Amino acid sequence: MPQVLINQKGFQRVRAGHPWVFRSDVVLKDPLPEPGSVVSVLGPGEKFLGQAFCNPRSQITLRMVSRSREPLDGEFWSKRIAASIARRGSPPPNGGVRLIHGESDGMPSVILDRYGDVLVFQTLSAGADRFKETFVDLFQKLLQPAAIVERNDPPVRDLEGLVRQKGIVAGNLPLPVLIQEGGFAFSVDPLEGQKTGLFLDQAENHLAAARYARGRVLDLFSYQGGFALAASQHAEEVLAVDSSAPALAALQDNLSRNGVKNVTSWEANGFDFLRECDERGEKFDAVLLDPPPFVRDRRNVGGAVRGYKEINLRAMKILKPGGVLVTCSCSQNFTPEMFEDTLREASRDTRREVQILERRGAAPDHPVLLTFPESNYLQCWILRIL
Repeated sequence: MPQVLINQKGFQRVRAGHPWVFRSDVVLKDPLPEPGSVVSVLGPGEKFLGQAFCNPRSQITLRMVSRSREPLDGEFWSKRIAASIARRGSPPPNGGVRLIHGESDGMPSVILDRYGDVLVFQTLSAGADRFKETFVDLFQKLLQPAAIVERNDPPVRDLEGLVRQKGIVAGNLPLPVLIQEGGFAFSVDPLEGQKTGLFLDQAENHLAAARYARGRVLDLFSYQGGFALAASQHAEEVLAVDSSAPALAALQDNLSRNGVKNVTSWEANGFDFLRECDERGEKFDAVLLDPPPFVRDRRNVGGAVRGYKEINLRAMKILKPGGVLVTCSCSQNFTPEMFEDTLREASRDTRREVQILERRGAAPDHPVLLTFPESNYLQCWILRIL
């Protein structure tokens, strides 16, 4: 097995439990092996630290897989996958659940979601992609799904030197794919939907937001209506706004499927819509903000801060006294501390007092690894505007 030596900084990082080693922390004695290779990681003094996926093309050059010397064969991966599935307990057979959450489950850059009897997976690094056929075989053996769909089309694969691709790799995809969430039936498009089809990480936040939904509610960046449908149970009316016509068409299907009558959809840019509401003096009892990631890498954090501040400031301004703001950030490089600072500045600029009611994150099937802060990517804060 090829060996890769890392410097003291990388050693301290790995010893602290972080699963990534960056290119700047690799000591280059020899050319690194080809992308996707499994290597032994050595620290100062050539101390063995574990095994990792290696990709010299990526800034994340090493992704730690195991701290032992056991071979990364079919038996190894079978145990890892089975353990990850077992940690989810026994979710409802007609529900949606994340079964493998990458590094947090000891499966670097591997994602596996289940929608009823359909599995959707991603292998987002060269190392994980090299084991793709092994993973698919094990998914079949352990879960026996009706179909397995590959959603390897995220831009992050470009950084790994991988081709973007998607398709059905096993079985026959039943249409429509329907799941139950919070008492509602949702249609899932595993091939064309956002992420792997739905935002499973927000499932419990949808239910939490519904507890505060009263009167007139604005759901911005609504996608297929996870927040809107949940809020409809308690609100008098919900206005769901999104800039994507296909997303709003899917929302309409979900409204019709569930017989929901008090949700109205509107196609508009979220920033423009908030500004127009402010200019018209419109007021809402609750505003739900779930925007797409504003930070793709650390170089554009400044722009993200401005974007998050603007939408939250304008949302605070259009809320009635005592109104509730449910606001989210799903940008990995936008830390919880940055999010809190941005909300504090928005509150200051609106000259309104704000109470923190809840600080939430992703659903438990998207666990945060304590030594891997990047896995704490989703923030969902519930605020009361006085």
